[in-house]
Amino acid sequence: MITTPHYFPKRKEDDKLLPLLLTYLVDIIKRQRMIILALMKLVLLLTRNSRMPQLTAPDNLNYQKLKIDELPLIEKVDKLDYRLLLQTHFEKTGKVLQPIQRRKGVKINLDLNTTCPCCSAPSDYLYANNGAKGQCNCKVCDAVFSPKNRYSKEAILKCPHCMHPLEKVKDRNGFDVYKCKKTDCPYYLRRLKELTPEEKALFKNQPHQFKMHYLFRQFNLAFEPISKDSIIQPKVNLANIHCSPYTLGLILTYHVNYGLSARKTAALMYDVHNVKITGQTILNYASSTSVVLKPFLENYPYELSDQFCGDETYIRVGGRWNYLFFFFDAVKKIILSNYVSQNRDTESAIYALREVFKKMPQIPEDLTFIVDGNPIYLLAQHYYAQHGIPFDVKQVIGLTNNDPVSKEYRPLKQIIERLNRTFKGNYRATTRFGSQQGSVSFVTLFCVYFNFLRPHAALEKKVPVLIPALDKLPNMPAKWTKLISLSQDWLMDQTP
Repeated sequence: MITTPHYFPKRKEDDKLLPLLLTYLVDIIKRQRMIILALMKLVLLLTRNSRMPQLTAPDNLNYQKLKIDELPLIEKVDKLDYRLLLQTHFEKTGKVLQPIQRRKGVKINLDLNTTCPCCSAPSDYLYANNGAKGQCNCKVCDAVFSPKNRYSKEAILKCPHCMHPLEKVKDRNGFDVYKCKKTDCPYYLRRLKELTPEEKALFKNQPHQFKMHYLFRQFNLAFEPISKDSIIQPKVNLANIHCSPYTLGLILTYHVNYGLSARKTAALMYDVHNVKITGQTILNYASSTSVVLKPFLENYPYELSDQFCGDETYIRVGGRWNYLFFFFDAVKKIILSNYVSQNRDTESAIYALREVFKKMPQIPEDLTFIVDGNPIYLLAQHYYAQHGIPFDVKQVIGLTNNDPVSKEYRPLKQIIERLNRTFKGNYRATTRFGSQQGSVSFVTLFCVYFNFLRPHAALEKKVPVLIPALDKLPNMPAKWTKLISLSQDWLMDQTP
């Protein structure tokens, strides 16, 4: 019987090769380590220079929440008439007050259309009081003013707590900050008493971290009345496209309802329906359809509830991150605002809220919006309060209910988050938009589908806005076609 040994005999050559093999493997490991370190540096460099939102661990920093104070007291300044002043000067002195004789070679920063805010004297009577630095002096009424801050001479902003005039302290994007600097102001003294011992010690060393004085924000945005948008006719007439209305409805069903990209929609149209069409043509059809449907979407007489929530989400436009502002009726499941903006600022929040107000026949007295902790909504609330449109803002902050407001209104905030997820499910197939117009077109069609065509589970599988003319149709392409027809009829009725 032949048996095999359970080990191989050791050779002398193995003792010589083992150190060489170990040295070779260690050298490979060192080279791999150098490659890994180089790749890690490259990834870190790309991450720092990337424009994508950075995913970092949340920091538990004790930031002060933005606080909006009440509106200031406005004291109107009585305006003078420079013609009466000129006549009074002639009666007292017997001489005519001559316009200013400007010396040659003197550079002044004064527009010829500038007038005195106190007496309306033309630029012929205005001195450049400090050369080219921008301050003017009126020869008629002796008023000193700056053309960039004319309204300070037309009205005086005063602190509502101590009646002291407010001083401009900061220039922000879209608004100026005015401050009451009086140290014996009741507001300032009350804020000092509210500080804890720890906060008082911190305030003594770092007072800039605390907001103690009364502040007012004067917005520079022009206020537009809450009115309906003008009717815009599409550049491309849908009646002249090279497909039937049913085919157009079929394309919109695949592209919008099921969230397929333009290329996949074109491939599906050819593979299933034997209709040859390009992805760019589908995008052109979608753009023309959105122009027709947008006025119908914005001006439809919705029946609204009293629970409204809002939020913003990211979309990619032209290689840059843009922001989509949604405002939503949480009970009726109706999208009321779908504003696309390049910036996540106060101005965008103001325009997004404006779309909501346009859909209300009358703004209710107890109007409340549920939003996240972004301070731009508080500033938008302050902006509309200055123009006589008051409403309340409830901020649900963070992911946990650390305050009573978040605990009470968390369900409404989760509703708008689910809307964002529904939109992202359709948006994800597009990967990005090439232009601002393309993003607006896609968002408009999604909102039309969501409001008029999409059954909702919370509404017992009914659409949020029930139109009887659509309910009788057999399939979704026919509903899209009928909806376009209704929108075109509405546009014809609005055309004078």
